[in-house]
Order: sequence, then structure tokens, then C-alpha cells
Amino acid sequence: MQSYVLRIEGSGVVLAKVDAPVPEPAAGQVLLKMLAAGLNRGEFIPGGLVKGGAARPAGIEGAGEVVALGADVTGPAVGSLVMGRCAGAFSEFALMDVREAIAVPPSLPIESAAAVPLAFLVVHDMLVVQGRLRADQWLLVAGVSSGVGVAAMQAAKVLGARVIGTSGSAEKLARLRELGLDVGVETRAPTFAHAVLDATAGRGADLVVNAVGGSVFAECVRCMAFEARLATVGYVDRVLQAEIDLQALHAKRLVVFGVSNKLRDAEQRAAGIPAFRADLLPAIADGRIRPLVDRVFAFDELEAARACMEENRHLGKIVLRIAP
Repeated sequence: MQSYVLRIEGSGVVLAKVDAPVPEPAAGQVLLKMLAAGLNRGEFIPGGLVKGGAARPAGIEGAGEVVALGADVTGPAVGSLVMGRCAGAFSEFALMDVREAIAVPPSLPIESAAAVPLAFLVVHDMLVVQGRLRADQWLLVAGVSSGVGVAAMQAAKVLGARVIGTSGSAEKLARLRELGLDVGVETRAPTFAHAVLDATAGRGADLVVNAVGGSVFAECVRCMAFEARLATVGYVDRVLQAEIDLQALHAKRLVVFGVSNKLRDAEQRAAGIPAFRADLLPAIADGRIRPLVDRVFAFDELEAARACMEENRHLGKIVLRIAP
């Protein structure tokens, strides 16, 4: 089969297409014929999801057809379509932990299904499990045009919350307003607290999602309401240090938390799947949430897809189509 691998070379991540044997599913695994896979910025950042050493399979989420089952696996059935997180998703065939396999809703195109697993499982953790976002609360998303940012906006609207988002693109904010964004703030600088406080009548946001990094961390804290929560989910600005206002943290009883699976084992990652199925999957299945796929690239166009993502030309997710 054809498969992409990546490795760190100098200060960058290099992709290469190789011939590899079709893997055999072990106990607890299913083998998928991959149909589509989602791109994620962190996979192409050294020190993010990529570590040094030998080349490793590229791609961490996708959707495909089940073609074989490992020992003791009784479902999903061979021939069914599933989506989920998996290593080596940029391949013609890939293995998936059966606990991660989520049935693709009949109404969902396969390219949209490939854009669901990573973004929406992160968003469920961030908004529901740790963020405790409730109806009529305010959510602020710094970097709302990213894949996770758009998914957070969509999920928050289904939960009944109101959403403020920042982006450096007026065009992207206009598109997101059509999709439900309540307040858009056009800026790439840490200068949005005044707009957030104005929109919330001086109260601030109940939950803040920082999808940008350390350069906006202090400004995110300034946007927080009493007993608000702040989620850090990315650092595309490559800024890994930030000052923190301890007086605000103390007096306003703030909660600051991270959203990452880097140190979780397979059992810990899979533990959140049942709650995601109950809380957000029904809205994806009935169309209240429709994953926003900006562009779909052919399997041979992975480098072009990566360039599109790194140049911030997309809104939402970029997907690689692997097979018809």
C-alpha cells in the first residue's frame, strides 16, 4: 500500500510517500480502508505532536471502511463506515483501536466525517467535560477560524451558548457570522479584551478557548468573568511562555486548564468516546452541527494541502481524499 511518513529534519517536518505492507489488526483493533483523513496543524510542528527519531506514519484522524477485525472484536461490522483517531491515517489502509471507532452517520459525507474525530473530541473535552459550558453563557474563542475554533463555535451554539471569536481575517469572520458567530473581533494582536467586555456588558466570558498560544494568554485572562474557565488548546504562535495575573486568578476564582492527549494512554483517550457519542454526535447526525470542510485535496496532493494549512488560507478543516 501507499502511505505517508514524516520525520523531523533540522527545524522542519519532512513528508515522504513510501510503499508499506498492509497492517494486520491485533486484538482490539480494526483494519480500515482509508477513504479520507483530516489535517491537523500540530502534526507538522516539531515538538508539538512530532518528536525526533525515525520516520513515523503520518496522519492522526480519518474515516474509512472496515475491512478486517482483530481477535475478540465483534463490531463494527466488516463493510461499515467508521471515523476516529488513528495513527497512519494518510495511508491506503490503517489500524484503529475499536474503542475509538465511531459509526459515520448516514447523512454525513465521508470527507466531513474525516474532519470530526480530533476537533470535536477535543471540543467536547474543552467545552463539556472541563469547561462546563452552559446555555446562555459566553464563550470566547481566540483563533476562531481554525479547525478546533470553528468546531468549538458550532458545538457551543448547539449547547445554547453565545460565542465571540477573534481572527485576523474580516472575510473569515463574516463567513462565521453566517454560521452562528455572535460577535467577531478582527485582530491578530492581544487587543480584544475591550471588545469582549463591551459585548458582555462588562461581565466577561464564562469560558475562554485559547487556540493561539502564549502571545494572547494574558489578554485572554483579562476577558474572563468571575469563576470563568480558560482552556489552552494550541500554540500556533510558537510562544510557549506567558505572564499570568495572579491577583485576577485569585480574586475572580479563575480556572486554567490544558486540553491535550499527548500524555494520555489509549485507555484514557478512549474513555471520553461514550460521552461524546451522547453529547455531540446526535447533533452531527441530524445536521445541527455540520463540520466545516474548507478544501479537499487528492491523496497525491498532501504537500499542497499542508501548504494551504500553513499559509492560513483555509477556514475550518482541510481534508485529504484517499479513495473514492
